[in-house]
Amino acid sequence: MSAVEFGLTPQTPFVLAPPVAPFEQHFAESEATRLLADLSESLLSGGLIGEAELESVLTAVNASVRHRMNSDFAILGLSHADDGEYQFMAFDSADDSDLGQECAGVLAEAFGTHVLSGKQDWTGRLADLSWNHADDRAWMATLSMSGCVVPLVSHHRVLGVFAIGKRGFSAYTPEDLDCLRQVASQVTVVVENFLRYSEPKKLKDQSSEEKIFVTDEPSSEPSFENIVGRSPALRRVLREVEVVAPTDSGVLIQGETGTGKELFAQAIHNRSPRRDRAFVKVNCAAIPSGLLESELFGHEKGAFTGAIMRKPGRFEVADKGTLFLDEVGDIPLDLQSKLLRVLQEREFERLGSTRTQQVDVRVIAATHRDLKKMVEEGTFRSDLYYRLHVFPLVVPPLRDRCDDIPRIVRHYVNKYAKRMNRHIETISEGTMEVFANYSWPGNVRELQNFIERAVILSPGGSLHAPLEELRQDTVQTPSANHLSTLEEIQREHVLRALRESNWVTGGPNGAAVRLGMKRTTLAYRIRKLKIPCRPQ
Repeated sequence: MSAVEFGLTPQTPFVLAPPVAPFEQHFAESEATRLLADLSESLLSGGLIGEAELESVLTAVNASVRHRMNSDFAILGLSHADDGEYQFMAFDSADDSDLGQECAGVLAEAFGTHVLSGKQDWTGRLADLSWNHADDRAWMATLSMSGCVVPLVSHHRVLGVFAIGKRGFSAYTPEDLDCLRQVASQVTVVVENFLRYSEPKKLKDQSSEEKIFVTDEPSSEPSFENIVGRSPALRRVLREVEVVAPTDSGVLIQGETGTGKELFAQAIHNRSPRRDRAFVKVNCAAIPSGLLESELFGHEKGAFTGAIMRKPGRFEVADKGTLFLDEVGDIPLDLQSKLLRVLQEREFERLGSTRTQQVDVRVIAATHRDLKKMVEEGTFRSDLYYRLHVFPLVVPPLRDRCDDIPRIVRHYVNKYAKRMNRHIETISEGTMEVFANYSWPGNVRELQNFIERAVILSPGGSLHAPLEELRQDTVQTPSANHLSTLEEIQREHVLRALRESNWVTGGPNGAAVRLGMKRTTLAYRIRKLKIPCRPQ
């Protein structure tokens, strides 16, 4: 079995964790010391090791543990941070037969499922593990075995599992479990070093162009709250966030409804020098136009009927911080000039006051409207548009981020399952395929609401989603009256060819042949015309 892709930079030393409290019953103190000495020798014998040596080092550790603890099997597995899957990494056995190998696979699966599902370390008979497996000969052979398993935990995250097993009903003792904990504490440090320094090692092996691209990828940083995904379209936007956040320039976030524009505004604020000051939000579409001026700039007592006291506006509250103007395209035309003034001069007057107030506010605006078209139609001031359009940021729709859908689904399943005290552990491949192929016209907001409903309908350990709502062709055929542009005609022509070929692009019966173009040209057209993923 090949080693997992982890590595170390040549300058990165290992630091071994000190052993925990000693044990004295089942193992003599000298034997425990000898075991830990063997472990340290195995880890340090090669000096600084890289990814090619990872599997051999872990296997050597397994062999030492199995020999010293009089076991038939020693197993070490790691979990992938991306998808939570468990990988059988290193194995040492006194039985090299086919059945012995099959038993090791069963034990690895049972131990990994037990620990990575949130359970603690364990010792006892394998038959007592609540693990349902096919009734095959390997599983039957393990029923009479005893096992001892501990998680590899670092910073409250389970990196993997370390386990031993032996035939017969002679169970492991608490002292054995304590011994394995000491071993696990040493191995955890090694694994953590591999995980921590794997990215610099990967960058060394890449070309200069790839190195720059990967270095700039910020999708895993914790400051991008609730922005889930790693697709190229999302990474591009996050790189732009990294660029503009440290400045004091205004940002105009554009994108369809439900794409999460507020999350990107919050990410910009959190990575800016104003992060310790207020982040004030205003939904311009949700406030009646007659009250919006008072909401933004405040009012004095008696400024209008019902103004019984002085009230500061959102600009005043956001002083030295960030003001997020959501749906800025809905601001009335007569109020746009006052907004332009505060953006340019950084001053305003409360409604009903003649005293000018100075403010220092960074404005981030967002809209799903086409402001440039609104300028041409005369419904949005051109000077305000150019003032807001200093740094445009376009958030891609979910149909352009198909690769992110499985991660987003798992994110919201975990979120709502925790809120509703549900324990949803599996999502079927068929369900995830439907999610990935649906076009999601309401974008992330629609997906989020659908997952919440699916969690409500899932009392067991598997997600049961109402997929019949998604099993429909969401790509509507525009009527002849609406085919007003060449792009719309081309889009419908490509869609018709895709439907007739059952969404197969290549081959003698594919859509590319029907359209008389190369498959690569068709792929380019699909992206340019923003044709969504294949609907069900």
